[in-house]
Amino acid sequence: MFGLKGKSFLTLHDFSSEQIGELLELAAVLKAKKKMGIKGETLNGKNVALIFEKPSTRTRCAFTIACTDEGAHPEYLGKNDIQLGYKESVKDTARVLGRMFDAIEFRGFSQKTVEELAEYSGVPVYNGLTDMYHPTQILADLLTVKEHLGSLKRKKFIYIGDGRNNMANSLMIGCCKMGMHMVIIAPESLWPESGLVTTCTAYAKKSGGSLTITEDLNSVKGADVLYTDVWCSMGEEEKASERIKMLKPYQINMDLITKTENENVIFMHCLPAVKENEVTEEVFESKYSVVFDEAENRMHTIKAVMVATLS
Repeated sequence: MFGLKGKSFLTLHDFSSEQIGELLELAAVLKAKKKMGIKGETLNGKNVALIFEKPSTRTRCAFTIACTDEGAHPEYLGKNDIQLGYKESVKDTARVLGRMFDAIEFRGFSQKTVEELAEYSGVPVYNGLTDMYHPTQILADLLTVKEHLGSLKRKKFIYIGDGRNNMANSLMIGCCKMGMHMVIIAPESLWPESGLVTTCTAYAKKSGGSLTITEDLNSVKGADVLYTDVWCSMGEEEKASERIKMLKPYQINMDLITKTENENVIFMHCLPAVKENEVTEEVFESKYSVVFDEAENRMHTIKAVMVATLS
């Protein structure tokens, strides 16, 4: 597994395209086994701490089931269950949990927190979401694209909406590393940070992909994937009315689907969706939508990460 044992999963920057491909292949194998009712024993005797500063449906359920399917014990630690970062430093909490658990998942606000947990715990740490990155979601997205379109290379992947949130950041990294033609369509004020664009452009050049940042909605022509996310991330609720006004022209609706000129285009969303904002109900419930395959794949790809780094 390309030497992944003991490695943390904090951002896809830290993984080669070969390693990402290996994780996707492992996830497909584990998914097939689960469909056949075959449970594994690769994580027998392991204990995994699940730290949640932010609430979750998919991330919590995916980690919990992935652990139990492979024989591990997941321990949920909500924001009121431990004293992370206020009565006790992240550094000290990391060293305590690292003595008791074999791995730690963190879903919260600061990327610095998940990096400190990895630095001081001595065990693999998994980023279940921060304000900057959401790498476990991207693995699920890539697996879903492979399942529906057969491959990743040279597929045109369009992300529309807030182009500088954690999903846009992480999709840029993943798609550019895997040789896809990544396009972010967003108002210029919501374009991704220039340093990240430079880094991802280099990834794309190496993999045979490309990266385009634009305001032009006509760029959806030839899209294989249309992807969007909520217009206001968790913690930005006070900006809702401003964002809705700014991003309404960037809604994914049937007119935009038609503009792709691809009857086999797929629609993706990391969920939860605010229907009639970033996507219409019509598209969400249409034949183009693969959002629930994508949601299920969170479990299989998260399982693959834990098996590769712990077993």
